[in-house]
Amino acid sequence: MAKASNKETLTLVLALLITGGLALGGLWFFRGSLLSRQSIDNNPTKIVEGSGTSSLDASLPNPSVLTIDGSVTMVAAIKQLQIGFSLLNPSLPTTYGLPDGKPNGTNTGIQNLINGKVLMAASSRRLNSNEIQAGIVGIPIAKDALAVAVGVNNPYKGGLTMDQLKGIFQGQITNWSQVGGPNALIKVINRSPNSGTHSFFQDVVLLGQPFAGASANFITQQQDETTPLLRALGNDGITYSAVSQIEKQQTVRIVPIDGISPTDRTAIQNGKYPISRVVYLAAPKKTSPAVKQFIDYALSSQGQQVIQRTGFIPLQ
Repeated sequence: MAKASNKETLTLVLALLITGGLALGGLWFFRGSLLSRQSIDNNPTKIVEGSGTSSLDASLPNPSVLTIDGSVTMVAAIKQLQIGFSLLNPSLPTTYGLPDGKPNGTNTGIQNLINGKVLMAASSRRLNSNEIQAGIVGIPIAKDALAVAVGVNNPYKGGLTMDQLKGIFQGQITNWSQVGGPNALIKVINRSPNSGTHSFFQDVVLLGQPFAGASANFITQQQDETTPLLRALGNDGITYSAVSQIEKQQTVRIVPIDGISPTDRTAIQNGKYPISRVVYLAAPKKTSPAVKQFIDYALSSQGQQVIQRTGFIPLQ
């Protein structure tokens, strides 16, 4: 009887150890998943959406025209991807922008996608919860960064911290002397609200808080175009855009942020530059083989070479 009792006790102890081990393992897995989720949410360069097109259901029939709208920032990359895609599908034309081949910016482009006006959208920001709930999937295709720029003849020659940049675009810092420059009013040239770059800047730099209100020294452009922003800088203005749209311009100077320049590709790749981001192609979860093939091409080695040639940074 004593031996049987000891055997039962040993069995009970082993069962408790196994159960406890499983519970601790589950807790550790859950804790790890939670920390990973928090790390992703706190770092805008982390790729949140699924890599690749495995999340797409390509069961719809192919269209007669593959219509795309969205990011102005990504114009060069999308147009070059269109050329490469046309070599694979010479009988399937593609368009970028509504209604006349002129893209409307990320925010309007994604809305056109949700409304069924186009089959795909290029996005310079992550999808928001409403867009995801509408059945849209965002697939990362490249890395990028925003550059802050002043006119090349602006007497202010220093860099800015993220806090100073936030203060300028919220109207709390209004004179260059407040950041170590000359006694001159700061003219802010803000991007159009249709721009995904505008939304991304607001989320990352302003931490989701509003921009300063309109005034003689705070101007928000109505069209999502970079060239008019740069022309409006003069000797006292400041603006922002994708680094690929600014770094070769002779009329502006890129302002380092927290001591780092967005022309440092390594700093963008590893997320050390504070205004780094990922850009996307967005499509409905249920789509056509042609849409899936376009995105697959963008993610292929050939597509990533196109991405790199147009000023973006490949995912790997």
